Formats: sequence, structure tokens, C-alpha cells
Amino acid sequence: MSVYVTSVARRAFGPGAPERLVLILACIGSFCVIMDATIVSVTLPTLRADLGFTPATLPWVVNAYTLTFAGCLLFGGRCADVFGRRRIMVLGLGIFTVARVCAGFAQSPGFLLTARAVQGFGGALLMPVTLSILTAIFVQPAARARALATWSAVGAAGAACGPVLGGLLMQLAGWRWVFFVIAPLGVAGMIGARRVLPPHDAGCERQRLDAVGAVLATAGISGVVLAIMRSAAAGWTDSTVLGALLIGFVLMAIFAVHQAYWAANPLLPPRIFRLRSVTSANVVIFLLGAGFLGSPVLLSLYLQDVHGYSPLLAGAAYLPSGAAMICGSRTAGWLTVRLGPRRAAMLCCAIGGAGFTCTAVSVALDASFVWAVLMSGVIFGFGTAAAFTPLTLGATDGVPPESNGLAAGVLNTVRQTSGAVGLAALSAIALSAGYPAAFAACAICLGVAYSVASVLMPR
Repeated sequence: MSVYVTSVARRAFGPGAPERLVLILACIGSFCVIMDATIVSVTLPTLRADLGFTPATLPWVVNAYTLTFAGCLLFGGRCADVFGRRRIMVLGLGIFTVARVCAGFAQSPGFLLTARAVQGFGGALLMPVTLSILTAIFVQPAARARALATWSAVGAAGAACGPVLGGLLMQLAGWRWVFFVIAPLGVAGMIGARRVLPPHDAGCERQRLDAVGAVLATAGISGVVLAIMRSAAAGWTDSTVLGALLIGFVLMAIFAVHQAYWAANPLLPPRIFRLRSVTSANVVIFLLGAGFLGSPVLLSLYLQDVHGYSPLLAGAAYLPSGAAMICGSRTAGWLTVRLGPRRAAMLCCAIGGAGFTCTAVSVALDASFVWAVLMSGVIFGFGTAAAFTPLTLGATDGVPPESNGLAAGVLNTVRQTSGAVGLAALSAIALSAGYPAAFAACAICLGVAYSVASVLMPR
């Protein structure tokens, strides 16, 4: 059947059709996972009324997903290397889709939170394998840059359309359809993966999964992320925050020793960080994510708290920035091919930093929506979204085929953790010093990312 699909695709789209089908599959997975981060947030007030969530448990509709997703990304990336990309793609999409449908049928807070946690695990399997597939199929640098640009643009589209689509579904059909809407796309992705992707990964030697390392890494990362999420509400001096942070760091230290000395087949081989491109790109991605990934929430809170926007209107106000993110992601492939990953990342970080600087100044001067949100949002949306493509290319450059999934898992773990750190820090700054200071902190993160890229990334 896969031969039939490939032959039909070649007649319809030309000789590059199999690669295009693979790119479409990877984009489906990325779109589903990234849109979930923004589409569910609009359901929270209704879920509190319909299912009886308390103020303390309501944030866990988002946190239950985020915690398992961030904690299991490294494990998910390694599973793609050990068990095969097609198998993990189908399994990840299946778990993600079924858990999301179950969440739509939830009748109690406990059932919904359990479904969300399982969905996060499915997303952690799915997200790294979408990137691993692209780095394995698109070998030539120019083709890989274009593929990664498309992958990033689709992710940006998912993030941008999530609040608006969620708001429309809430008004037209109810909160359950916010969970049901992605199901057909997930089923289509599973069928496509079974028919298009090869059953075995060429050139990859199968190894045993480091189960002890997987448990240590998942528990350690989950502890750190849990502490960060709790810190926004309880503060860093709270005993539960400090306890989770301490346990997380201790487990991560044990994990590092286990990888270096005890594991026969390490989950995270230390040799991967000897690649300068991988290490430097991940450092820059952390700084970029800390400054950018929390900005949609920050901007939404600013519009609602200061200007009295409704959640739907605040989501719609972010659409110009989302459109700029899509344009930036699409342009990034062209920039990366012509400038190289280092110079392209520097340029895009500079543009993003300039946009956040404009936002900080405009908010401090109480400027109109056009200047404070529209114009500056377009600038930082374009620059920051474009920066992820050359950095992703750098973070996967020179990695052997049998470690593609691992490199993708590391990158996604760094990006997810940086977003959690950034959101907690920016929220604290906004509460203590105001929104202008929070947006200025975003600009500083982008400025430091520019400096690190110029010094550390290979020329």
C-alpha cells in the first residue's frame, strides 16, 4: 500500500512527493502538540463551572499536560532511536489522540486531569520523532533548512490559531469540542505514518533502552519543572517548591553520573555534547525560549488586566504576531541557507530583541494598541520564530543517524524547560515591577542569546 501511495503522490506532486508526504506527517504531529498549549487555556473558566474544579486544581488542566510532556521528552526522543521512528510516531499520535478524546468525555476533575497527563506523555513521544524524521530524511543542508522552516511555520500557525479556534468552539459547540477537534487530524496522521514511513530506520543500530536513566531523567526534569510551575503561585521560599527543586536537581546529578560511568547504553550519551554545534545551539535556544515562549501569556494578561479585553479578543489581538511568526519561520530557511546557522540566528535574535524593546517602551508610555501590541508584536514575532530554524539546524548538525531522536529530545526538552522558566520569571517580574519591566526582560534574554550565538556557535 505504501508503494501505491508513493506512486500516486509522485504522479500528483512530482518526484519529491515522498519527502513532501513525510514533511506533511511531521507537520501534523507538530501542529497537534503545539496548538494544544494555547487552545485549552480558553476552556478554564467553563471547566471550573461545569466539572467543579477548585481554584487550586484548575491550573492543573494545563499543568498536568505540561509536566508529563516536559518530563518525558528526553525519554520520547530516545525511544524513537531504539524502537524506530514509524512505530513511535504511530504510538505517540495514538496515545495523544485517544487521551484527548477521553478528556472531551470527562465528567469529573480527576478523570480530566488523568487524561491530560496521559496526553502529555503521548505528546512527549510524538514531538521529538517529528523532528527526528525530518533530520533523517532531509540530509542536504539546504533541503533540511527548508523542511525545518516549514515545520516551524506550521508550529507557529498552531500556536497562533489555538486561542481563536478555541474561543469559536467554546461559543458554537462547547468546551468538549475543544478536545475533540484534533481527533480527525490524529487519525489521519496515524494512517499516513503507517503507509508512508519505512518500517525500519536505515543505518541505525538498535540498542537497549536505558530504563534506569529514563526513570532518573523523567523524575528529575519533572521535579524541576514542577518547582518552576509552583513558584509562580507559592513563591520560591515555599517548602514544596524548594523540596521539588532539590529532589529534581539531586536526581539529575545522579542521572549525569549514571550516564557517564554506569550505563552500558546511556539514555543521553555525554559524547553528544562534544559537538560544538549541538551544545551552543541548545544554550541559545534556552535563552531564546526564556524570553519568547512566555510572551503570548504575558501579552494576553496585559491586554486583559490593563485594557479590559475579553479572553477571545485578547487571543484575536495576538493574530498579527502569529502571522508574523509564520512568515518568519518560512523566511528562516532562506536566511539560513544564505547566511549560515550562526549569522541567521544572530540576525533573528537581534530582530526579536528590537521588537521586545519596542513593546517595553510602548507599554511604559501607555501607547496605543497599534504601537504596544500590533507593530512591536509583528517585529518580535517575526524575529523570534525565525531564530528557531537555524538553531534547530545547529542542534541537530553532525549527529549520527542512530542519535537523531535523542538530539531532537534534548532540543525539545531545553525549549520546553526554558518556556516554563521564562513564564515563571516573567510572571514574577510583571507582578513585582510591572509589565514594562517584564517585556524589557524578554529583550534582555534575546540580547544575551545574540551574544552567545556570536561567540559559541561555529562559524
